[in-house]
Amino acid sequence: MSTNITDLQPANVWRFFDEILRIPRPSKHEERISAYLRNFGESRKLETLSDAAGNVLIRKPATAGYENAAKVCLQAHMDMVCEKNADKKFDFMKDAITPVMDGEWLTADGTTLGADDGIGVAAILAILDSDEVEHGPLEALFTVDEETGLTGAGALSTEWLKSDILLNFDDEDEGEYCIGCAGGIDTTAKLPYTYVTALPAYWAYKVSVSGLKGGHSGDDINKGLACANKVLTRILWNGADKHGLRLASIDGGNLRNAIAREASAVVTVPDANGDAFADMVAQMAEAIRFEFRSTEPDMNIELQPANQPGRLIDRDTQNRLLDALYSCAHGVLAMSREIPNFVETSTNLASIKMDEKYITIATSQRSSVESAKRAAAQKIESTFRLAGAEVSHGDGYPGWTPNPDSRVLKVAVQVYRDMYGKEPVVRAIHAGLECGLIGEKYPKMDMISYGPTLRGVHSPDERIEIKTVQMFWNQTLAILKALN
Repeated sequence: MSTNITDLQPANVWRFFDEILRIPRPSKHEERISAYLRNFGESRKLETLSDAAGNVLIRKPATAGYENAAKVCLQAHMDMVCEKNADKKFDFMKDAITPVMDGEWLTADGTTLGADDGIGVAAILAILDSDEVEHGPLEALFTVDEETGLTGAGALSTEWLKSDILLNFDDEDEGEYCIGCAGGIDTTAKLPYTYVTALPAYWAYKVSVSGLKGGHSGDDINKGLACANKVLTRILWNGADKHGLRLASIDGGNLRNAIAREASAVVTVPDANGDAFADMVAQMAEAIRFEFRSTEPDMNIELQPANQPGRLIDRDTQNRLLDALYSCAHGVLAMSREIPNFVETSTNLASIKMDEKYITIATSQRSSVESAKRAAAQKIESTFRLAGAEVSHGDGYPGWTPNPDSRVLKVAVQVYRDMYGKEPVVRAIHAGLECGLIGEKYPKMDMISYGPTLRGVHSPDERIEIKTVQMFWNQTLAILKALN
């Protein structure tokens, strides 16, 4: 059942979040949310700026008595990950997100909710809109394109911000303060191919993998989740090796920062091998589901009859592709030697797409050690170069080095103790945060990241724990007051 989220508390935060849900804001298409934010600031006669990248900066003077307090920048990103269930009809460029109440959680109807980082944007707007919140001089920074490369933060001028402290609202666990993050880089392989005419006397099938949890390629990479692209490749490789499988098309995953939830391929096998291939798929499906029985209980591997394809990927390219995909690393590459249970380096086999000339494989690598990040990207590069692919790397982004002596961290920890009578968790995360790029441009800025509890981010299972929004709000107001 859908719910009127404006009935939730704190009312102003949820009111602005409700408005944000109605504004399409895919990464690299933030024009409408950027215009909304500029109109918000200008209509309230606040100093409002924007840059060529589309980032928006709004300044609000200090409340009376706080003029000499620390200058604080509140920061969140405008864009959202656009993922939906395969059977959901939805256009992220046009349609409003439909919120759904699920007990103590708020989720969406078959799509990502966009609480990452819409709830951070909403909280900042509620502060800017209030005449009651006590604070020093404020800057509100809303960045574009965080989800597909942090390019908004990367484009920031080194002279735009005047603040001493930055509060980033992009963490996903209430009760923790993040003080460091991994850097990341994207690696893309493009494998040229040619079509050949499909032969008669072949069975045609669609092999599909679905029902996986997916999730964040940083935060969730160590949770033992299945990657649909790896599961599908395993079946295709064995089919080609044992039963003469030929590949007509392949499609898997969508976004570099999401673990692939679904993947499928159209294939043919010789008539004489049809039954044996079907038996092999059934046996492999049972074995793979058993391997992931505790982390992927809803995994579905199907083999269905398909229309005969008129053409196939040439055999040589097919073999090189399947060998590369099967050998391509995915998951945790190294754990930290200094921080217990902390992922140091990982890689994500994110998506496989085709056009008329190329099969394009998108991957992403993360590490809290810059040299290890580069080495991971080179490892993926070498895998696909052996297959004859053209390989390129994105610009990447730096990590954020923890500062345990941070002033704002000490203030926030004391606020949490006083408010809840217990210690918050202070940690670094394996996901990428804009703090790394902002810190590179403003090396003297003191930063922490925190927020309410979110789960299933970057997937249609994304949800936010409602009560933690009030807790996040209360902490923020207390931190701003304590920085006087």
